[in-house]
Amino acid sequence: MSLSRNRFSRRQLIAVAAGLPAAAADQTSRNTGGYIDLLRPPDLATVFLENESISLARVGQRWTSKGIAIEAEPHGSNLPIRVECPEAPLMRLHLRWKANVPERWRILTDHWERSYGDLEWRGIIGERVLPWYFLAFDGRATHGYGVATGCPSFAFWQVDPAGISLWIDLRNGGGPVHLGPRVLEAATVHMRRGNNDETAFESARRFCRILCDSPKLAPQPIYGGNNWYYAYGQNCSAIDIQRDANLMAELAPPGRNRPFMVIDDGWSVTNTTGPWNRGNSAFPDMPGLAAAIKRHAVRPGIWLRPLSTTATLPESALLRPRAGSRNNLIDPSIPDMMDLVGEDVRRIVSWGFELIKHDYTSFDLLGRWGFRMGAELTDSGWHFSDRSKTTAEITLGLYRTVREAAGSALIVGCNTFGHLSAGLFELQRTGDDTSGHEFHRTRRMGVNTLAFRGPQHRAFFDLDADCAPITPQLPWDLASRWLDLVARSGTALFVSPEPKALNPESREAIRRAFAAAAVPQNISEPLDWMATNTPGRWRIQGQTVQYDWYGPEGGTPFPR
Repeated sequence: MSLSRNRFSRRQLIAVAAGLPAAAADQTSRNTGGYIDLLRPPDLATVFLENESISLARVGQRWTSKGIAIEAEPHGSNLPIRVECPEAPLMRLHLRWKANVPERWRILTDHWERSYGDLEWRGIIGERVLPWYFLAFDGRATHGYGVATGCPSFAFWQVDPAGISLWIDLRNGGGPVHLGPRVLEAATVHMRRGNNDETAFESARRFCRILCDSPKLAPQPIYGGNNWYYAYGQNCSAIDIQRDANLMAELAPPGRNRPFMVIDDGWSVTNTTGPWNRGNSAFPDMPGLAAAIKRHAVRPGIWLRPLSTTATLPESALLRPRAGSRNNLIDPSIPDMMDLVGEDVRRIVSWGFELIKHDYTSFDLLGRWGFRMGAELTDSGWHFSDRSKTTAEITLGLYRTVREAAGSALIVGCNTFGHLSAGLFELQRTGDDTSGHEFHRTRRMGVNTLAFRGPQHRAFFDLDADCAPITPQLPWDLASRWLDLVARSGTALFVSPEPKALNPESREAIRRAFAAAAVPQNISEPLDWMATNTPGRWRIQGQTVQYDWYGPEGGTPFPR
């Protein structure tokens, strides 16, 4: 890791961030504008029903056919999309704006839920699915196109040389939704024209703030420990957690902002699933454990998988059977089942836990990990019990239940839909798991999500790019770099130190990391993110810092 002051002008910095030499700044500054204004009615509108697709005819600001109507009329700086479909079984909408898309555009998008080390700036690929929003860099400025957070649909974009498409998925599970007589505001489109004097990262941050007008943010920086990446839910106990809490207290800086100690998967009766009304034999007294953590001046946190249980429930209360799953999956469209989820969350809070990390809801709902969702999101041929709501509406109902039941406790969403979590949860695990076994996974998952989802930090929620594991299997020179970057990034920091890996050097590194993470900092900016999906050059508190993520052996995928 090396440190040097940035000697580039702002215009040169923008060129360098695009993967161009600094000397290209003058040339790119002379390029013509590349903004496409979509704040107008689309040119084409198609509705997809269960067994047919219908091209709608435009009359003023409405598109209609066979009793179905779509309205897309600009309202101030946004474009609400409303749909009426009182009788037909509705699947999705397709809106199309014709445009000459600049071939020099480089595009960055989001992911449906967590990212998987695969976020990157790319050229125009017509079939590429762009969930929720996308950013377009035209050589001078970065423009934003997206839908507002918390919408009752799953929306994605596609960009090709002849225009821009918005697809709005309104299904109920893998089948159609039956809206009945109500008018659904399916999505609200927002755009932002970038400025030539801001970097792409700055443009992205400003656009994310537009997409979420009321984020729910933690009152102070979040940091502490999590036992997952050395225990992995095995051979862990209340005694181990108290030992870890003592370590957090020892290494945390003095002051009112105390660290957390989060108990991850492995504490429940069945280890990875519910019922969530008690701990297993290694965790016999959950209220007592929360109180013991607090006696260390540490805040207790805990992991929960709210939709999965081994409890006996009526068949009508469950989602469709999942191949290979021994667990019951609760149908969140049923009010009584949401009452159970609320009871579980309230019980955990009553035990004394001040942070709840809830997991697996996107997988348990739709049966796919984010990297397999694409344009379809889930298998066809199934539906929720309540067929009058879209999947997004049902998901929002689940998330609101968790939020309301948690009261003042902080919520971390993991394997949750970030665009639907925004405004409800204080923190979001934005990437797939780092690793206590193989650093190459931490490099791929952690660095990528911190860089490319950094613009969402404190615009949607506080960003959690996942833990900094410290174990004997990881090369310390690489693991310590990830610890250092997260600690100084301005985002949440959780460490996962295996006792056998602790020594004076690693203890001091954690102490320094906690001291940095415990106070507010500006978000760190990846400077080479247009040239690589694993940025090594970062702007941190006004200085340029270079990280080597590969070491002398390169990015070997095999653990030593």
